[in-house]
Amino acid sequence: MLTQEILENSVKILDNKKGMDIVVLKITDLTSVADYFVIVSGTSTTHIKALAEELEDKLAEMGQEPKHIEGKATGWILLDYGNVVVHVFTPDSRENFNLEKLWQDAEDVDISEWIKDE
Repeated sequence: MLTQEILENSVKILDNKKGMDIVVLKITDLTSVADYFVIVSGTSTTHIKALAEELEDKLAEMGQEPKHIEGKATGWILLDYGNVVVHVFTPDSRENFNLEKLWQDAEDVDISEWIKDE
């Protein structure tokens, strides 16, 4: 699966599962860790686990397995898909770690075409 497909499908899957405040940062020129970060919040630890499991299951159905997963028992679950790294946070953890500020030099990606209008 191409990076763009992983990125777009990740956003759609997380949005369909009621992920909140989805942000995509293009970090290609800032690090060699990945090309994109997807950042999303859930309402609780139960919700972020459900978001992470849904993403893992749906992308696996499309033939894309994560290279690594961390934090399944915490308020921050990371799913590493190579060029796309997905960060699933509780609201408190997201505020605490504040990746958007840490990576403020990253380019914001317009995801409006990939998410449902409420």
